[in-house]
Amino acid sequence: MSDAFTTRMLNVSTGSRERVVDLTRDCEDFLREAAAGRDGLLNLFVPHATAGIAVIETGAGSDDDLLAALHTLLPADDRWQHRHGSPGHGRDHVLPAIVPPHATLPVIAGRLELGTWQSVCLVDTNRDNPSRQVRLTFLG
Repeated sequence: MSDAFTTRMLNVSTGSRERVVDLTRDCEDFLREAAAGRDGLLNLFVPHATAGIAVIETGAGSDDDLLAALHTLLPADDRWQHRHGSPGHGRDHVLPAIVPPHATLPVIAGRLELGTWQSVCLVDTNRDNPSRQVRLTFLG
C-alpha cells in the first residue's frame, strides 16, 4: 500500500445509551503516524446504518444539545415503519440522513485542521448496538 493512502479501523464502545463520542484525539494519534508531517485529507466513515460523524464543539453542552435536537427531529416513538429493536429504533435508521456517516477534513503539515472549538465526533443514538467501528483514512 502506498504511503499516500493509509487506513485503520477504530473500535468504539458506545454502551447502551445515546452518545456523542469525541474522536479528535484518536484522529490526531492516527495522523501522527499516517500523515508524517504531510498535507492531505482525513476521511472518517462509519460502516453502520444507525450512526454518523459530526464536527461540533464538545464539553460545553453542545453534544447534549445535539442529542436533544435529534430527539426533537427524530422522536423515539412508534411512528417509524422500521420497527425491529428498541421502541423508536426506526429513527436511528434515519439519523445518517441528518448526521452523515462520513466526514472529510483537511490535514496541514500532518495536523488536523480544525477550528478552535471544533471536535470530530461519532454520533450514536442506537442503544441496541454498543460497539461501533470508524474507518480512518489519510490520503496525502
